Amino acid sequence: DMAEELLKLYAQRKAVPGHPFPADSHWQEEFNDAFEYDLTPDQVSAITDITRDMEAPSPMDRLLCGDVGYGKTEVAMRAAFKAVMDGKQVAFLAPTTVLASQHLKTLRERFSGFPVAIDMVSRFRTKQEQKATLAALADGKVDIIVGTHRLLSKDVIFRDLGLLVVDEEQRFGVTHKEKIKQMRKKVDVLTMTATPIPRTLNMSLVGIRDMSVIET
Repeated sequence: DMAEELLKLYAQRKAVPGHPFPADSHWQEEFNDAFEYDLTPDQVSAITDITRDMEAPSPMDRLLCGDVGYGKTEVAMRAAFKAVMDGKQVAFLAPTTVLASQHLKTLRERFSGFPVAIDMVSRFRTKQEQKATLAALADGKVDIIVGTHRLLSKDVIFRDLGLLVVDEEQRFGVTHKEKIKQMRKKVDVLTMTATPIPRTLNMSLVGIRDMSVIET
């Protein structure tokens, strides 16, 4: 049943017109140039894949595999920047509060030279802080929102979500995956993982999902 449902979902995604993002802007080039390291060959090919997917008319669903420290986050941040430059919002979903905080710090440092509003919802924040953040998100005042499964709650409303980045998807529970799946219907999705589970790998191998691997 689950396999049938997944196939239906991916078939729907192929049939539904997504949002084709425009070609890289001048700011995107500036953002890319601000990266202080040289890209590895695999990072370059992953970025090329993702850029092509985002500019295509059907929604992206790409799996990005690579060990910890191989630069998956930089690849994801470039995709996030591309989405924000087109006026779309980005959701960065992480399995733990600590990981979410880490992503927030990395994103804020990397985006520091650009007018991009980045915030987070997690249990490290008070109820009031979360409420204010969610109100800003619904108004479109937050460009990139980082969070744990808290981002999948009913009270989280986006003004215009364009990209969903999921870190270590296999660490989310079944109900959370259902919510992610609903969000997936028309939004570009980039899943990052160091340890793909057999099902995810199988889906990539049978061609239901696209996959980029960073081995360098």
